[in-house]
Amino acid sequence: MPTPSDPDRALYAISVAAELTGVDPQMLRIYESRGLLTPVRTDGGTRRYSGRDIDRIERIAMYLDAGLNLAGIERVFALEAETDDLRNHVRRLGGRPRRRLSPAPHHGESGKPPR
Repeated sequence: MPTPSDPDRALYAISVAAELTGVDPQMLRIYESRGLLTPVRTDGGTRRYSGRDIDRIERIAMYLDAGLNLAGIERVFALEAETDDLRNHVRRLGGRPRRRLSPAPHHGESGKPPR
């Protein structure tokens, strides 16, 4: 059973979610139509947003501020989900996923490392 501090508990109506995040309710509906959000629906069809949804809305706003469009944000979220799935798969196999600490070296057009 969800607790009041459960981040998945759908507590907030669309107007409250909009006020908490500073995002217009119509934009929240657009995010939902694009699959970026999936608020819980009550029996009467009212949207209810969770703390996790609020965090996701804030991430969407951050990416928009950084210059990504909604299609780009969809791709980022898909890649994040794929990465999480792969990490979980490695753990199930008994391994420990490695983290890349630095970007791969750039070798220029020749394909050889610079001297």
